[in-house]
Amino acid sequence: MQEELLVKEVDQGRCPSETRLELAQVMLPEDANPAGNVHGGTIMKIVDNAAFVVAVRHSRKNCVTLAVDSFKFLYPVYVGELLIVKAAINYAGRTSMEIGVRVEAEHLISGTRRHTASAYLTFVALGEDGRPVPIPPVIPESPDEKRRYEEAVERRKLRLQAQ
Repeated sequence: MQEELLVKEVDQGRCPSETRLELAQVMLPEDANPAGNVHGGTIMKIVDNAAFVVAVRHSRKNCVTLAVDSFKFLYPVYVGELLIVKAAINYAGRTSMEIGVRVEAEHLISGTRRHTASAYLTFVALGEDGRPVPIPPVIPESPDEKRRYEEAVERRKLRLQAQ
């Protein structure tokens, strides 16, 4: 009975702080081109995986990438640097959600970090039959979460207008 109550409370919505993810991975020679720059596709795959985890944590359903709304590379990442990926849910609609991801690179010897890429990915939650299913709403708490939520609502409006 107590477990049922917990599930019902969680289904009322989730805060981004409950589902966010930060992961780090050292970039190795197999991640890079001959010039020593990490392939953009390698970074994109790590970003997609991080966003997937956030989407599943939020919906507690299997999720698939529906769209990559924006993916901007600002600076290269080099072999030997620590790639840091920070992913958080910005907005949830009825069956889909926007996940924002920030990518940083850290030079391990000096400790300096730089923002190297940002992305917005849209995921849809799927039921056991493979069809979209409803998900809980996002409950933004902090001023930053509220700002990201409002910005995501505006991006969603623009995406829908472009269809």
